[in-house]
Amino acid sequence: MTRTVNHWIGGRSVEGASGAWGPVTDPATGAVTTRVALASADEVDAAVAAAREAYTAWGTSSLAQRTAILFRYRALLDARREELAALITAEHGKVHSDALGEVARGLEIVELACGITTQLKGELSTQVAGRVDVASIRQPLGVVAGITPFNFPAMVPMWMFPLAIACGNTFVLKPSEKDPSAANLLAVLAAEAGLPDGVLNVVHGDKVAVDALLAHPDVAAVSFVGSTPIARHIHATASAHGKRVQALGGAKNHMLVLPDADLDAAADAAVSAAYGSAGERCMAISAVVAVGATGDALVEKIRERAEKIRIGPGDDPASEMGPLITRAHRDKVAGYVTGAAAQGADVVLDGTGYTVEGYEEGHWIGISLLDRVSPDSDAYRDEIFGPVLCVLRAETYEEGLALINASPFGNGTAVFTRDGGAARRFQLEVQAGMVGVNVPIPVPVGYHSFGGWKDSLFGDHHIYGNDGVRFYTRGKVVTTRWPDPSEPHAGVDLGFPRNH
Repeated sequence: MTRTVNHWIGGRSVEGASGAWGPVTDPATGAVTTRVALASADEVDAAVAAAREAYTAWGTSSLAQRTAILFRYRALLDARREELAALITAEHGKVHSDALGEVARGLEIVELACGITTQLKGELSTQVAGRVDVASIRQPLGVVAGITPFNFPAMVPMWMFPLAIACGNTFVLKPSEKDPSAANLLAVLAAEAGLPDGVLNVVHGDKVAVDALLAHPDVAAVSFVGSTPIARHIHATASAHGKRVQALGGAKNHMLVLPDADLDAAADAAVSAAYGSAGERCMAISAVVAVGATGDALVEKIRERAEKIRIGPGDDPASEMGPLITRAHRDKVAGYVTGAAAQGADVVLDGTGYTVEGYEEGHWIGISLLDRVSPDSDAYRDEIFGPVLCVLRAETYEEGLALINASPFGNGTAVFTRDGGAARRFQLEVQAGMVGVNVPIPVPVGYHSFGGWKDSLFGDHHIYGNDGVRFYTRGKVVTTRWPDPSEPHAGVDLGFPRNH
C-alpha cells in the first residue's frame, strides 16, 4: 500500500492541498512505495506564516530554553537513529551503515548547536572614551529557509536548522521530494523534544515551492546544497530578492597521488571515496591524478579492491553499495561510462550492465573504473554523481596541480604522499575549499565549516561551524555613554558623594 508524506506546518502534519503529488520509489526494487505532497505557493506561504508567528516568541527566548530543547532533541535522535537510517535506506537506497554514518554526522551539528551559548557571546570594550563603552552583539535574522538534496536527506538538513534555531531563528525546510520521509521524522522528533510549534516547518515540493521561498518577502535567508546550475540560480534569485544566501554547488574532487605515496593506502582511500554511497555525494573522489610512474600499479590496486565490493539492497547487511536514487539517474551515469570509451578512455571496469538477482527492476549500476581519461572528455568535466572513477596521468607535481586548479569546481581535494614539504605546498597551492592530506574525504568536523571555492559555492558563508553561526545571525554594535551618578545634572540623587 502506498504511503503518503504530507507537510509539517505549525507543529502538526498538514495534508497537501495543491492536488499535486510526487512518486517516491524504493531504489532497490524500482517500485513506487510512497507519494509526497508537492506544495503550492499558498502552502509555502502558510509555512512561512507559521514560522513568522513563532519567531515573535522564539527570537527573544532565552539561550537556556533553546539549549535545553536541543539537548533533549539530541537524545531523541540518538535513540531513534536506527529508525531514521531505515527511512533513508528505503528511499535513497544507500546501505544501512552509510545511512547510520549520515545520521552520526548530522548529530555533530546538533551537538554544536547545544553549545551555542559560547558561539553567541559578544564583545565588550570599556572606557573607549570618557564613560563610553562599545559592545558587539549578534541577533537572529527571523524566518530562514533551507533547500536540501536527495543524497543526504537527514544530514544536510541537520547541517542547517539546528544552528539556525539555536541562534533564535525559525526555519522552513524544503527537502528533496525524492526521499522526503527523513525530514518529517526530524521535525516530529523536534516537537517531541519540546520545540514550540512553528519554529521548524517542512514543506515538500518541486520548483514551485522553491521559487515561492526564494521570492517570499518574509524569508530573510536561504541555505542550499545541490548541483552547481541550481546553486547559481538559487543565489542569483534569492539575492535579487534581498536575501542572504549560502548556496553550495557541485564538485569534481581530485586525489593527487605522488610517487612516494603508500599505494595500498591510496588505493584503499580511492575505492572508499569514489564508490562509497554509490558515488552520490559531493565530497566523493571522482578523479585520481597519478604522478610519474605510479599510474599502472595504482590502477591495478584500485581494480583489485573495486571488484570485491558487494552490491545489493541497502537493507541487506552483506551489501557494501546500494542502487542509485532513480532509474533516470542510473541511465545518465551509465552514459558517461560508454561515452568515455568513445572519447578514448581505457575502461578497466564497466559496471553499466550490472543487475541484482531478484531485484532486476532496481536502479542498479556496478563499479566503473576509467583509466587514461582525457581532460577534455565529458566523464572528466562533468559531475557524474555515481560510482565512476576517472584516472588521469601527470608527469610532475606541477602538472598535476595545474590540472586540478584548472577545474571550474573547487569543493574538496586530497594529496597522498609521505613528504611533509610536498603536502604543505599542496595545501597552500591547491584551489579548493577543503583539503585532505592522506585523507580522501576531508569533510570538516562540526566545529569547523564546510564549503568549497569557485563553482562549488555561491555566497560568502560556508555551512555550519563558525560560518554557520555568522550566516544565521547579524551583528550589531552598541555604543553607550552614561553620566556618572555623582554629577549634579544626572537627575535623581542616588546618594553618591559629589567629589567622585
